[in-house]
Amino acid sequence: MGIIRPLDDHLANQIAAGEVVERPASVLKELIENAVDAGAARIDVSAEEGGLNLLRVADNGSGIQADDVLFAFQRHATSKISTGKDLFQISTLGFRGEALPSIAAVAKVKCASATDDSGLGRLVEIEGGNILANRETNAPKGTEMVVRDLFYNTPARLKYMKTIQTELSHLSDVVYRQALARPDIAFTFVHNGNTLLRTPGNGDLRQVVAAIYGTSSAKAMIEVKEENPDYSIRGLTALPIETRANRNAVTVLVNGRYVRSQAIVQPLMQAYHTLLPLHRYPLTVLDLKMHPTLVDVNVHPAKLEVRFSKENELRKFVEDAVKKALSTEAYIPSGAAVRAPKATTWVQDQIRFQVPAAEPAQEELAAAVQQLAEPFLAESKSLYDSESMTTPVREKPTPNKEWTPPPPSQEQSSYSAGKSVSSQWNEKPATGRIPEQIWKSAFAVPDVKPQVPDFPELSWIGQLHGTYIVAQNVNGLYLIDQHAAHERIHYEYYYDKFGRPEEASQELLLPVTLEFAPDESTVLRGRLNAFQSAGVYMEDFGGNTFIIRAVPHWFPGGDEAAVVREMAEWVIQERSVDLHVLREKAAIMCSCKASIKANQALTRESGEKLLERLGACRQPYTCPHGRPIVVSFSTYELEKMFKRVTS
Repeated sequence: MGIIRPLDDHLANQIAAGEVVERPASVLKELIENAVDAGAARIDVSAEEGGLNLLRVADNGSGIQADDVLFAFQRHATSKISTGKDLFQISTLGFRGEALPSIAAVAKVKCASATDDSGLGRLVEIEGGNILANRETNAPKGTEMVVRDLFYNTPARLKYMKTIQTELSHLSDVVYRQALARPDIAFTFVHNGNTLLRTPGNGDLRQVVAAIYGTSSAKAMIEVKEENPDYSIRGLTALPIETRANRNAVTVLVNGRYVRSQAIVQPLMQAYHTLLPLHRYPLTVLDLKMHPTLVDVNVHPAKLEVRFSKENELRKFVEDAVKKALSTEAYIPSGAAVRAPKATTWVQDQIRFQVPAAEPAQEELAAAVQQLAEPFLAESKSLYDSESMTTPVREKPTPNKEWTPPPPSQEQSSYSAGKSVSSQWNEKPATGRIPEQIWKSAFAVPDVKPQVPDFPELSWIGQLHGTYIVAQNVNGLYLIDQHAAHERIHYEYYYDKFGRPEEASQELLLPVTLEFAPDESTVLRGRLNAFQSAGVYMEDFGGNTFIIRAVPHWFPGGDEAAVVREMAEWVIQERSVDLHVLREKAAIMCSCKASIKANQALTRESGEKLLERLGACRQPYTCPHGRPIVVSFSTYELEKMFKRVTS
């Protein structure tokens, strides 16, 4: 007799339970999905001791017919698919027919169900896969599933369960995701007698978000709504001022099913491009609808992963939809949190801060300087007229030092015929306040319409600690991080320039050499073309040494080697080089190097020009690293702090 033989049903169910039932949260997920598929409008969930002692899910759905209740606990018995074609257009959450028998094999299960309001239903009790009862019972319309003593007959699985608090967090996550997926269903979640969640079931997603994450988080979210012939997307996503430290607050739904999909999360994060700080994630709920043939949900035992047939098109659709939603909002966080004012308030007389106009002598001096600077401005107009300041800061920042930018690098010579901007500096002696005038020209406001709500028009008040610009308007007081603001201006300038590298490369008078580790050099030799696409001409100089022959003339002067090395380190560590991403990384590196730093004093004139340039940016509210640029204090908040209002 052979040694291969079929397993008995009970042992097969216990093995199957290892795939389906990982922990109490796995059981809860399957039970809630069955309730949703039954068309329930209300789902009540109760748990004790993290779900190990008790899990109860009661719904008011269509119920299970009396003759089918027992069949529901047989392996691969389901009412949701019948032919092979059905696998290609699955529209229900559950369909395999293995969840209930797997659960019943490792727990004590009771199922009571009725299909009408007669008060009469069917009761089935199963313990460790053995049927204990199958009889009529009194039951309201719907289904009640009670699971007790999970893993009581598999102690090896039970000992690997975590603490009650850990298991409760997993249970909560399941309920929260399902509640976000179906705001039209009223969910109640009770653990050890304490109500942890209650949703109204009125279809308002924002109210569900408020019940889970809090009212303030719900208010900081904006609607995402877009569709095309293949896809539609609905949901809420947070403004950049509302972030989380991990991806747990990102909920992606596909046809109502919660999934973990990088094909959705990655374009979502790309849509927040430069709006979020490093390692911060948005609070997001996105529900994607598509024809079932465009998605395969049968690729994971717990159905948490899916595959898309048109993934590239879907990625672009998600990114564009979120970008469109974000482009309608401003991102100026409030510097103080106070209660909203009541209808009637008592306000004392307000003190208005007015900056005195320039005296006649100052105006005459400015006019004389302007006349003196005209030859320089004419030569530099083509470079600076509509773009950001490109002249870098060469000196180490020192407190209480009025900052004016030095001339560009004199170690560069142009590939093309004609004189470069640096040669113009060398030919004509700098007299008067020429650098200040060049600074003004560099901050000339370009004719670019912002894609986000207009930046507030601000009046310069002063500077705090040589780091923050203090400004005002009719709405209140504003603090602007001067380094972050200048970084944003430079980033948009450099990002545009890196898109046209062939127009800008010029040879270095003294080539720069860089050395790398042997393994890094091997990778770098095969990717030198990527640098050329960014206007950087780098050659293999033998051994582990590379030589930089040319860089764009608008590179931060004196920092060419540092920027190229950072670019090289990124190129080496990436599996494949995306030129679009390289362009972005290089722009961020250059913007950081070239921007003014903290503890550098600004004149009123240069500060005002900085604000003008910031207001003309396409996205003036965050720096390229995602940090906020502007913080506001409303007039009411200030009056509240000084007790100038009574409520």
